[in-house]
Amino acid sequence: MSVVESLEAGQPKWIKVIDQTKCIGCHACSTACKSENLVPLGVNRTYVKAVETGVFPQVRRNFQVTRCNQCENPPCVAICPTQAMYQRPDGIVDFDKSICIGCKACMAACPYDAIFINPDDHTAEKCNFCAHRIEVGLEPACVTICPTEAILIGNANNPDDKVTKLVHREPVTVRRGEKSTRPKLFYKGAHQATLDPIAARQPIGDTFMWSEINRSPRILNSGHVVEHHNNDSVESRLVYDVSHSMPWGWRVSGYTWTKGIATGVALSALLGVVLKKLSITSTFTRYDMPIVALIALAVTGFLLVTDLKQPKRFLYLFTKPHWKSWLVKGGFIIGADGAMLALWLILALLGASSTAMGVVGVILAATSIMASIYTAYLFSQARARDLWQSPLRVPHLLSQALLLGSAALAPFVNSGNDLQRYVVWLGAIACLTHLGFVLVETTIAHPTSHSKAAVWHMTRGRYAGAFWISAVCVAIGVTSPALGVIPLIVAGVGLLGYEHAYIQAGQSVPLA
Repeated sequence: MSVVESLEAGQPKWIKVIDQTKCIGCHACSTACKSENLVPLGVNRTYVKAVETGVFPQVRRNFQVTRCNQCENPPCVAICPTQAMYQRPDGIVDFDKSICIGCKACMAACPYDAIFINPDDHTAEKCNFCAHRIEVGLEPACVTICPTEAILIGNANNPDDKVTKLVHREPVTVRRGEKSTRPKLFYKGAHQATLDPIAARQPIGDTFMWSEINRSPRILNSGHVVEHHNNDSVESRLVYDVSHSMPWGWRVSGYTWTKGIATGVALSALLGVVLKKLSITSTFTRYDMPIVALIALAVTGFLLVTDLKQPKRFLYLFTKPHWKSWLVKGGFIIGADGAMLALWLILALLGASSTAMGVVGVILAATSIMASIYTAYLFSQARARDLWQSPLRVPHLLSQALLLGSAALAPFVNSGNDLQRYVVWLGAIACLTHLGFVLVETTIAHPTSHSKAAVWHMTRGRYAGAFWISAVCVAIGVTSPALGVIPLIVAGVGLLGYEHAYIQAGQSVPLA
């Protein structure tokens, strides 16, 4: 059935089949896509990956056409804060560049590494099934150009469609089906070494069969390195691939640290009031605490905004919100926490009663807890990153906030009094709790090869230095009840190394 016939028959649900038994690796689809959609150099909506399997002389080259999987349950749509990524009624996952803020959350969420930031307009982009051609009855450019008819599209709503019949009657597979995205891109005859992005070994040198390999620190290449291998049942080596960039850099690592300071200072101080270690009328509680927290929260906001590729559009987070996204929920939670800190400071300056301060303190504690832990839900929406899918993330973030809060309190306490004893004991307990969570994260049997590889990158790979320095610093913080506040401050500063190692390692496993 043609595109025109599918459109005339009613609302179609588009699916695509790539027959890798027919693919000759000519890259015509890549070239046609770039020409049709004016894709800049250095990025790709589609490309052909090549993996060689076997041992000489019994070697075979396998191809895999790689692109957006047009998921029925697309994680990029769920996490997008402005619905710049959206799903059409015909199933095509499309994008609206006019409202994209360049947050790169869709890149973090896509299990197929199919989304990129266009270097010309700084907005997210990917294969959209050539929707502009579909709407006028034409096939996508890659389908039209393929010389062997290895790329087919069909209407899943029509049981008589030849592509629908192929999917139902012949053995086909999808990539990363365990992610429950329900891809609508099916592969026929694809080798597992091409479908699994870490199955094949990377070339030892710096070249593929006819191109250089980008070895920049923020660039990901498919395949596994020699030091971390999967013990493949068949010898396989990557011979051509396209590099992908890691979406979130040092600013996101820093944001989790500064946010922990902002929320932890408030929680530590308010907990001290409840435990009668701090007075609600003290200078620190009324003035120093909200000022320190507001400064840390302001730095957090600065880091988040400057990390956007379209920072001038950051207000779209509030004016065009997509409420399923935890980026939106987090933005409003941080805003509420900042408002409560500002209200606390204003009431203190006006000399409000302890009762009034207590009522505001209860609300402030609630917003600070939510601001501490919402990142766990945001990271869980980044479904592509297996390391971040831990149910322990919520209590771990709360313990980190208390660690950072007590460390930030440390310079304000005098030696030998009850307040110092409270601060160092709170900090030591938080340090010990953090180390316990880290021990579980790094030693537990991980359910997927991707999470196992991420732990390797964190503890033995590129980020091992930051990880182990942080572990030593936090371990020093455990001694603070005996040695005073200095070890606690060391632990608070050192926690930044863990935040960086954890966030970057989670993105260090190739997905395409």
